[in-house]
Formats: sequence, C-alpha cells, structure tokens
Amino acid sequence: MPLAIITGASRGLGLALARALARREWALVIDARGADELARTERELAALTQVEAIRGDVTDIAHRHALIDVAGDHIDLLVNNASALGPSPMPTLADYSLDAFRTVLETNLVAPLALTQLALPRMPDGGAVINISSDAAIELYEGWGGYGSAKAGLEQLTAILGAEHPALRVYAVDPGDMRTQMHQDAFPGEDISDRPPPEDSVPGLLALIDGTFPSGRYQARSSALTEVTA
Repeated sequence: MPLAIITGASRGLGLALARALARREWALVIDARGADELARTERELAALTQVEAIRGDVTDIAHRHALIDVAGDHIDLLVNNASALGPSPMPTLADYSLDAFRTVLETNLVAPLALTQLALPRMPDGGAVINISSDAAIELYEGWGGYGSAKAGLEQLTAILGAEHPALRVYAVDPGDMRTQMHQDAFPGEDISDRPPPEDSVPGLLALIDGTFPSGRYQARSSALTEVTA
C-alpha cells in the first residue's frame, strides 16, 4: 500500500486529493489546524483506507517530526498543501506587517522545505514531492505580495530540489482558481461561486502522481495538466 503525507487536508484541495487517494487505497497521513474538521475528515477517510490524522501547524517543529514518525520508513508521496494567505483584506507591500509577512513565509516556504528535508531519507526512487503553488508566484497582483513572494520562493526551491534529487519527481503545481475558504478570504464579501471546486484540479494532480513526468512546474486546471516552462 503506497503512503502519502498531505498537509492541510481537512478542506479544499487537500481534502479533495486525500479523498481521491483514499479511493485508490493509498495509506494517508494528514494534518490540519482545526480539530473538528480534521476529526470529521479522519472518520470519512477511515472508511476507505488506513489514515492517521495529526492536528497541528506545519510551522511547529515537533508537529513536523510527528507526521514523519507516524508515516514510517517508506514515504511515496509528500504533498505540501498547507498554506497561509496572510492578512485579509490583503494589504499592499508598503503597508504589510512584517510579523505577518514572516508568518506567511514560515508557512508557505520554510515549513515545506523543513518537512521535505525530513521526508527525503524515507522516499524511494521514483517518489514524488508536490508543492502546491499559485499563479500569484509569477503574476503581478496588487495585494498579493506576501503570498505571492512566498509561493515564488517555493517554486524556486522546488526547481532546485528537482535538480538535486534526479531520482525523485519534484513538482510545483498551480491548481488555478478554486472555490475554497482561502480564496473567499482573499476576496472578502465577493461572490466566488463561479470558481470551480477544488475537485476539478485533482485529475491533474493524479496524472503527476501516476505518471513519469519530469520534475518541474505544472498547471492542474479543469482536469487538464500542463507543464509550464520558463
């Protein structure tokens, strides 16, 4: 039974991917910060597969070690999905609290690297790391400076990890606009019902997981997978 660690798996894209892998009988180690949502997710997924749910924050060192220890000695897939948007409404960089900026960087950039460092010795050749990114990593959106900067750093980190570990598959994935709580927080008071559900981006992620695509940056939007080259 292959095993995956998915962070931020109690809702949104993380939950949608966890459900898809559970139906394929992957063993799962998942986390989230909210106890109630995570408990509901664990009960749902436990009806389909082996699942361990650990409540905590990926910025916490002890929590990261707990995820790896529960996963054991063989980790086939690590999905760094947990993210922090930052303040909402989203401020310009001139007005961005540096404390808030550091929190966004810790969650979206430092924690994925830290968890990957712990997972790498337990990943077999052909294993995969998927870092969930955003078009904000490359597009110039006013107000998205904190989140976008962190995701831009994550994409560079992903590219270098791929070069340093040719036996693994290391992907940065832009899932596109999705109808999630984070996206709603980015647009407070606006109707985002026209955005597709996160489930629409899952087939593209599964194509990466199942396939032999080279390490790199991909878009997984509306069930289509597209490699993005510089």
